[in-house]
Amino acid sequence: MSGVSPTALLPTREEDVAGLPASQRIRWRLVNADCRHHANDNIADHIRDGELEELKAEVATKMQEVLQALVIDTDSDHNTNDTARRVAKMFVDEVFRGRYRPMPAVTEFPNAERLNELMIVGPVKVRSACSHHLCPILGRVWIGVLPNEHSNLIGLSKYARICDWIMSRPQIQEEAVTMLANELQERVKPDGLAIVMEADHFCMHWRGVKDDESMMTNSVMRGAFLKDASLRREFLSLLSKK
Repeated sequence: MSGVSPTALLPTREEDVAGLPASQRIRWRLVNADCRHHANDNIADHIRDGELEELKAEVATKMQEVLQALVIDTDSDHNTNDTARRVAKMFVDEVFRGRYRPMPAVTEFPNAERLNELMIVGPVKVRSACSHHLCPILGRVWIGVLPNEHSNLIGLSKYARICDWIMSRPQIQEEAVTMLANELQERVKPDGLAIVMEADHFCMHWRGVKDDESMMTNSVMRGAFLKDASLRREFLSLLSKK
């Protein structure tokens, strides 16, 4: 079979995978669509009705195997006898929901008043997870927008919804900020966009060097913020006062 692409061996019809576990059916659709499905990718378009419940049950079964491999007696220990189900629900419905749910509805308004002054949103509290160890990342995001007459304006709470949707996935902070910038750039279409994220990484606090003081701060600058140093300084100076 040398020289044969693995995808060439896949079933070609959806009915041929109907009897497989939900994770395998979803993965089959992703591979067939040549769609990347890294830890920080949204795969909602390839999930059918009812499959998330199946996926949770599948994750719970695998998680039970993990607990057994850790030599935890979940039958006798009342604290852990339902842990596998709780962890599965946490991953699929809560901390990683940005992978499995579509983009939340965000109402957009035309810039009727032709606003073109700097707007700053934040700090928005965000929660994510390190894709290396699945440890929490807890932080704050500030967003600077320089709109133009063609920009779409969105409400303050909608920025928080978009942040939560992007951040609720396993990832690294540098990629998370870039993904958030891409989403807002496409949705708002401003002349300039700036994002700063500051976060605690529990893979530093909880394991490894166990450093309780270090935080990570990174930024993305687009358009006018990248070209205009005075605008960039104004944005960053206003952040320091918040």
